[in-house]
Amino acid sequence: MRIKRTTPRSGTARRLGVLAAASGLVAASALATGQAHAEPGAATALSAARLAAVSTAVETADVPGTAWTVDERTRTVVVTADSTVSETALAKIRQQAGDDADAIRVERAPGTFRPLLAGGDAIYAPSWRCSLGFNVRKGSTYYFLTAGHCTEGKPAYYTNSSHTTSIGPTTGTSFPGNDYGIVQYTNGSIPHPSEVDLYNGRAQRITTAGNASVGQSVQRSGSTTKVHGGKVTGLNATVNYGNGQIVRGLIKTNVCAEPGDSGGALFAGSTALGLTSGGSGNCSSGGTTFFQPVTKALSAYGVSIF
Repeated sequence: MRIKRTTPRSGTARRLGVLAAASGLVAASALATGQAHAEPGAATALSAARLAAVSTAVETADVPGTAWTVDERTRTVVVTADSTVSETALAKIRQQAGDDADAIRVERAPGTFRPLLAGGDAIYAPSWRCSLGFNVRKGSTYYFLTAGHCTEGKPAYYTNSSHTTSIGPTTGTSFPGNDYGIVQYTNGSIPHPSEVDLYNGRAQRITTAGNASVGQSVQRSGSTTKVHGGKVTGLNATVNYGNGQIVRGLIKTNVCAEPGDSGGALFAGSTALGLTSGGSGNCSSGGTTFFQPVTKALSAYGVSIF
């Protein structure tokens, strides 16, 4: 369900694979699954331990095209299923949950979850395009953060599709499990301000990093679809992109994204929140997009916002 990175071909071709697990990001519209189940709250509220067990059961079922998070308010596990997930596959998930299957609430998201490949600007590896997340530093050395599915194989990165202006090498990558990576600036002629490109001639200065909250208004900047906004709809989500590519601890939103937006910045005002991982839908019809919390990447690499 990553918003896939794109494979440059005439500058715009897409590389299917890992980017925000659903190339056509799609607004998650909560549709009925066709089977009668207890409404949230109809059954006895489950303990935190039992909800965790249900969440583990969903992962054990191993159904690609699903994402799930615990809704603390309703004490349910919300499973978002893309268009590839059949009723048989949903039944498999419920069966895995056993007696606590009624604690699962299913929402449908049109499209297919896939990875999506100043912050938000285009960055080019030899075989694909992604988006820069946030510029960071460790002492006097500068780096940028992006999605881990964009840094697999530790490629060098460039500012242009013809690969004539080098940025520098990938020095760290983590995917799946997480979805973050880091690239070092070794070309001293390239500016690296602590800003996110707003694609209107202006930029948003980023001064700090923080944790997202449910209901929070946020914006996302990426090189394919520029700037779009929405709200945080869930935290600590797990996404199964298929082929064993499961990413945990993600921020769930109703912000749209498309291939090539992977790695781009999620922010609220001057606060950095996340890196675009993947989702389903597009920016014409809407979408569900997931983001890697930026605080985890900052901690992993020992870097900071300027």
